[in-house]
Amino acid sequence: MAQLQLREALRRAMSEEMRRDERIFLMGEEVAYYDGAYKVSQGMLAEFGDKRVIDTPIAENGFCGIGIGAAMAGLRPIIEVMTWNFSLVAYDQIINNAAKIYQMTAGEFHVPIVFRGPVGAAENLGSQHSMALESLFAHFPGLKVVSTADPADAYGLLKTAIRDDDPVVFMESELLYGRSGEVPDEEFLIPFGQAAVKRDGTDVTLVTWNKQVFNCLEAAEVLAKEGISARVLDLRTLRPLDEEALYRCVAETHRMVVVQEGFAFAGVGAEIAARVTEACFDALDAPILRVTNLDVNQPYATNLEKLVMPSVKRIVDAARAVCSR
Repeated sequence: MAQLQLREALRRAMSEEMRRDERIFLMGEEVAYYDGAYKVSQGMLAEFGDKRVIDTPIAENGFCGIGIGAAMAGLRPIIEVMTWNFSLVAYDQIINNAAKIYQMTAGEFHVPIVFRGPVGAAENLGSQHSMALESLFAHFPGLKVVSTADPADAYGLLKTAIRDDDPVVFMESELLYGRSGEVPDEEFLIPFGQAAVKRDGTDVTLVTWNKQVFNCLEAAEVLAKEGISARVLDLRTLRPLDEEALYRCVAETHRMVVVQEGFAFAGVGAEIAARVTEACFDALDAPILRVTNLDVNQPYATNLEKLVMPSVKRIVDAARAVCSR
């Protein structure tokens, strides 16, 4: 097992795939000569050259569109957005083109493209740079949506994403690019649609993804001291969603809290709560609760930002509430 930072695991996945398949290239702002805004692509220009590691202007709509066209022509682009907040400039390209071309051409064109970069808040970046946008992309058929901050998971899932013949939205965490974890030395891929139990428990399931996994693990430690055994389920992919893992957890723990960075209204957490309630109503001993951002745009001030975001305390309080029913 190697100890790799999240950024190193992502780089290893991309580099291995680019060595394997010369059709793959990386394109985005500062990915080449600056070695990546977050050093994810550090050293890749030196190895692969400027025809396969390509700097772009600050023009997401343009370079996302170029990537989609390249994918239709037989290449396999990896498009890095400096943050998913900026992807809204290219939302039309990703939704109206990448997600729909296969269906609209009756299967004549595949779009094997990966859009990747950090999502969510990253401390004191204000409301335009702190959004968790998983629900905006998971809403549409035609896109596969991955959101993870675990180095091993990121490595295996990114390799799967790069080899997929459909467009994949791949979301990471700016705050955790420097966080290390064990990654096996041998190559491996992780299939989409397979959640992972990060901690087992019997009283309540905490369902989450990306950096909120670490808040849930900390909350589970607090709950254990109170005699509450909390299971932590990391979804890893939101499209496809591992519904069987959700149903199995409810059958075994009978209570569920969904922890989601982002707004509650029309969020992924609401979809999970609806599906689990519809399929497993009789297995639930309490209503499913959600811990999300408060319904305000992200403040800049540190104290207010912490107040708005999901926290260990709020997760613990929600778990206590469902376990008291």
